[in-house]
Order: sequence, then structure tokens, then C-alpha cells
Amino acid sequence: MADNKALQFFVHEALSRGQSRKAVEAALIEAGWSESDVSSALQDYAEIDFPVPVPRPRPSLTARDAFHYLVLFGSLYVAAFGLGELLYGLINSAFPDPAWNDTWDDRIATAIRWAIAKLVVASPIFLLMVRSNAKALVRYPAMRTSPVRRWLTYLTLAIVSGILIGDAITLLYRVLSGELTVRFGLKALALAAISGGIFFHYMRDLKRDEREGGA
Repeated sequence: MADNKALQFFVHEALSRGQSRKAVEAALIEAGWSESDVSSALQDYAEIDFPVPVPRPRPSLTARDAFHYLVLFGSLYVAAFGLGELLYGLINSAFPDPAWNDTWDDRIATAIRWAIAKLVVASPIFLLMVRSNAKALVRYPAMRTSPVRRWLTYLTLAIVSGILIGDAITLLYRVLSGELTVRFGLKALALAAISGGIFFHYMRDLKRDEREGGA
């Protein structure tokens, strides 16, 4: 904590005396501070023309933020799992295993119905929360630094990264074992498409935060 206060004090004093951000950053990095610490300290102050450094709003944790982002990411997970189950069900229906008996038809139909129910309920909620969040970020850019938002974003990235890695490992194992079927290949492709879409969307979102000073 003391080190952070010293860093913040130095940045404030340097900017107050007219030093450029690049000069402050170079001096601190040369002194041994990490780039992430320096960047964070500089981003505490807005890049606007004013005689003294103008602080940005500090991120805070509120019950409203927690509710908003838990609903947003929770509906995302339900919708993503529902889409995956729907695609799996359709693939199983199109490419059934000859060893399956008649009861599998009922199981597949039941799985498809559950998947559709999840999508019909969760997808509109997710899209509504995304739209609400986009409008809020335009009005209050400081919300990009919400701790709940960043934690859930990184948690989501960690989950989908694990799924993508596991999917790739399983697919490669099937190929090496000579057990790759059309049904399994399509399922692996569907899983990769869903997880990859989520991963790249939120990675792009994080990069946008960094560009707009929200890191």
C-alpha cells in the first residue's frame, strides 16, 4: 500500500509540474516500476487540458453492479449451454449411432426441448442486459473499471479457454486413435465455435477498455 501511495504521489506531482505522460512513464520504468503499475497510476488521471491533474472516478463495488453483471453473465452461460445442447441434439439426430436403441430418440427429443427452452428464456435476457450495459457505459465510462465486470470477464475467459483446450486435446486424441467420426467432429466444431466466439468477443472488449483508459 505504501508503495502504491508513493507511486500515486509521484505521478500527481510530476503531472502537476507539466511533465508529459511519456516522460513520467519512462522515468518510473527506468526506476524499476512495472509497466502495469505505471499504466494504472497514470490512468488515475484524465488526459484533459487543465492546470492540475484531474482524477478519474475510482471503481467501486455496488450491489447494482453485482446484480447487473451476475444476471448478464449468468444468462450468457445458460444461453451458451442451451445452444450447445441444441446443436448436439441435432447432430445426434442427424448422425445416430447404430448401437443406440429406440429410447435414444426420446432422450434426444427431450434434450432438444430443454435446449430450446433455455435459449428462449436466457437469450432475450442476455441481449437486454448487453444493450443496457452498452448504454450505461456510454453515459458512465468509469463503469468499465467495475471490479465485478472485470472479474466475471476474466472468469469467463478462463472457462472458455479451458473448454477450447480440452476440446482440442480430445479431438487430437480421437484423430490419433483413429476413432474420429462425423458426429464427434461436428460436436467438437460446434463447441469450438461457441467457446471461441465468446472468447474473442470478450478479449476484444478488454482491449477496448484498455484503449479507452479502463484498464
